[in-house]
Amino acid sequence: MAFMVDNQLCVCTVATHVTPGNLRAFVQAKLRRLSDGTMLEKRLRSTEEVDQAFLDRREMEYLYSDKSSHIFMDNKTYDQLTVSDELLGDSIKYFKPNTPVVALTHDGNIVSLELPKVVELAVADTAPVPKGATATNQMKDATLEGGLRIRVPPFIEVGEVVRVNTEDGSYGGRAKS
Repeated sequence: MAFMVDNQLCVCTVATHVTPGNLRAFVQAKLRRLSDGTMLEKRLRSTEEVDQAFLDRREMEYLYSDKSSHIFMDNKTYDQLTVSDELLGDSIKYFKPNTPVVALTHDGNIVSLELPKVVELAVADTAPVPKGATATNQMKDATLEGGLRIRVPPFIEVGEVVRVNTEDGSYGGRAKS
């Protein structure tokens, strides 16, 4: 749910209804301000009114990046929208050209992107296979094509495509050919 708080658009990430003993009930909400990504906590009384904002979900495709912005295309209207570095942050490292995403828009502007759960990226750089590395839980550093750095098993080599979990940035296995 999205609504306006202090004239800024926020999305509720967690809402907990609290009834403390003989006091009045309230809702404790964790909000993410969409303009800068800051997390806020707000206590809402049962009589308090909020201005609900409606977000449109659009299927979009990442096209390319320039110095400080990233270009996405709406799959239905073919309109191209620009997203700033501040909005995406480090999540841009999960994108490669033609990656499909779901964008949340408000008044024609992208306010948030929903990443796919798993993306497939090629390994751009990693250390060679160490001799005698037979331990199964031994991992090494690897840099992927978008600049993302993760830990991978020792048998992964440069050029291989791996699956990466976007929620925590962890290695999820080799991509199926």
